[in-house]
Amino acid sequence: MTNRFTASARWLRDQHRMGARFVPFAREAGATALPDAYSLQEAHVSAQQSDGLGDIRGWKIGLTSARMQAMCGIDQPVAGAVLDSRLHRSGATIRAAYHGRLGLEFEICLRMGRDLPPRDTPYTAQEVAAAIDAAAAAIEMVDDRNCDYTTLDVESLIADNSWNAGVVLGDWAAVPDDLGASEGIVTLNGAQLDRGFGRDVLGGPLIPLEWLANHLSTRGRGLSKGDLVMTGSLIPTQFPGPGACYDFSVQGIGTVALSIA
Repeated sequence: MTNRFTASARWLRDQHRMGARFVPFAREAGATALPDAYSLQEAHVSAQQSDGLGDIRGWKIGLTSARMQAMCGIDQPVAGAVLDSRLHRSGATIRAAYHGRLGLEFEICLRMGRDLPPRDTPYTAQEVAAAIDAAAAAIEMVDDRNCDYTTLDVESLIADNSWNAGVVLGDWAAVPDDLGASEGIVTLNGAQLDRGFGRDVLGGPLIPLEWLANHLSTRGRGLSKGDLVMTGSLIPTQFPGPGACYDFSVQGIGTVALSIA
């Protein structure tokens, strides 16, 4: 745990335990720049691991589409850790009441087939493309804890582990030749809700993956074989209520399903 932010991470953990509404906090905690925000995130994740939430199984990349950036008023991607206890298989039922305000994001998830360790020179798109061995349709659960988006700052979002609350994962499949052309269709209770394409996330899922590999490298971390990477939502966040059943199908990859209780 990063000693500088230990107290702030404990405060943040207590906020989650109490179900407190999200308020901007990073700058007051001294995280006034992005590297500080990620240091606070690391301390927060370490505190969650101390509570038994498990090892880091992968990473999320958020705000990778123009629609998502406009929704949050933030003009750059963000990253967060995905912990073992927050991984669910397709068909899972999630209780909305266990979250401050549950949001769902519909994404292409990639799996690392080999390590990309930290290094001094940036990784290229070709290198990261060669390092993945599978793709899956996936739904990320986020918890914005009833945030007032007009007050949201990127440092606080990052420090709160970019709001990751879990991942619902479909079956792994071979990676399509053109991930950018893969169409994703979301249905709610059997009716089409929205659609998007892989190219809607910064031009294609390999671009945010390249960004993540280089972001982690600057922090002395790498991507490991078996890590999953959530590459960003193809459509804006949906805020479900009890009784909602979602299916997300990605052309050439597969389908994932989630029910809300």
